[in-house]
Amino acid sequence: MRMIHRASLSGMLCTAAIGWAVLGAPASAAQQGPVDLTAAAQPAKPAASVNGPKPAPTPSASAPAASPSAQAAAPGTPAPVPVFQPVPPPLAHWTLADAQALLAAIKDIGREGLTPADYEPAKLAAQIAKGEGDDLDTMASRLFVWLAEDLRDGRTPMPARVQWFAIDPDQDLHPNSQLLAQATETHDIPGVLASLDPTHPDYGLLRDMLAKAKDPRQIGMIKANMDRWRWLARDMGLQYLIINVPEQELRLTVNNKIIRTYRAIVGKPGKTATPQLAEQVKNVVFNPTWTVPQSIVVGEGLGQKLIASPALAKRQGYVATKNADGTITVVQQPGDNNSLGRVKLDMPNEHAIYIHDTPNRNLFALPARALSHGCIRAERATELAMTMAILGADLPPETAVQYNLSGKYTKVPMTKPWAVYITYFTVARDVNGLMRSFPDIYDRDAPVIASFTKPRELHTTQRKSTEAIIKLDNPL
Repeated sequence: MRMIHRASLSGMLCTAAIGWAVLGAPASAAQQGPVDLTAAAQPAKPAASVNGPKPAPTPSASAPAASPSAQAAAPGTPAPVPVFQPVPPPLAHWTLADAQALLAAIKDIGREGLTPADYEPAKLAAQIAKGEGDDLDTMASRLFVWLAEDLRDGRTPMPARVQWFAIDPDQDLHPNSQLLAQATETHDIPGVLASLDPTHPDYGLLRDMLAKAKDPRQIGMIKANMDRWRWLARDMGLQYLIINVPEQELRLTVNNKIIRTYRAIVGKPGKTATPQLAEQVKNVVFNPTWTVPQSIVVGEGLGQKLIASPALAKRQGYVATKNADGTITVVQQPGDNNSLGRVKLDMPNEHAIYIHDTPNRNLFALPARALSHGCIRAERATELAMTMAILGADLPPETAVQYNLSGKYTKVPMTKPWAVYITYFTVARDVNGLMRSFPDIYDRDAPVIASFTKPRELHTTQRKSTEAIIKLDNPL
């Protein structure tokens, strides 16, 4: 069993208890000891709109159906690149007063970091001058939808959103036809458009910065980062974790207020860059094991070395197994030297990204921490994990400490939704609450900024990047 100084243990309990009190005390069910609790978990209730990212829409809603020729492709044939079609706009009747309100909103949309010319104000003014009728209905409906889409989903075309895999649920919650009907039936065009603004405080702070900015480069960066907030859910949930990769910081957030901040280690630039995701923590794992990737088992010869020397495997904390097909599986056991450290936050996703501890905690002192193979390493990860288990799984603080100190693998399933957003903001609040810029460590600003200098592109059914999925399940 790992020994922890009494003061450190008290600090963990105190921190966890503070977080515990934020959302109310858990039930006082008795706990039986360190075990894998997944099988005993009650099914989580469906997430309400305030509790984080929604499940991705069905393929029929998010992407075009594969053509018969694509479905019949021979094995080994590269999959065709999907074709994403523009969505035809809905139609509504427009009064002259509503059309004038839309024109005023378009002319003033620069304060939101968008470009008035994208929404054809001169053409709309000319159509208004001709009076009500089918032509005004068609034009005003189209321009309203364009503006609403950009405010709700972002103006940046999907191909310019590098490694963007976070499905934004807003267009499912507030579809174009619903917004158009609401705006024209209530005759509140500016109110409906304003209701689409992101609720996160940083968006408003960026808008304030934009109003004062004079330098073109600074203006471009602010507009790009305002748009990034629109790529995410407008309401990010009651409680969530958010990682800003350029800042290399992780925040525990409740009601959009930061409860705790943790330094983070993120992916190295290149193939191991951390993608942008919106997921949910499903389990808190104390004393995790680590299944070593085959790139190390085979590529670096670790498997054969450990099979040849069981004593070496035991001494280094590995269990190596030769399978019937000749492959070798290597699992690192819990302990101080485990590559995942003492805790892991499990958030299942196709990229195999998760949040974990590390035995190399000295690395958190470095100013530049883009060092991992994609996963997020969190400073004070044990404190974070215990707080998550208390808030998200109703685990008593004493039990969380017991599980941590046991040295045994223990998986605690979350019973409350807890969103995780891995984001990429190069202008944002720092740990002191001040707006500042951060290094563009993955060079992702340029395509976003460049897209604002080009004519607006029609929105399509595409919801995320078409880049290849690279599994990054390697904490080293």
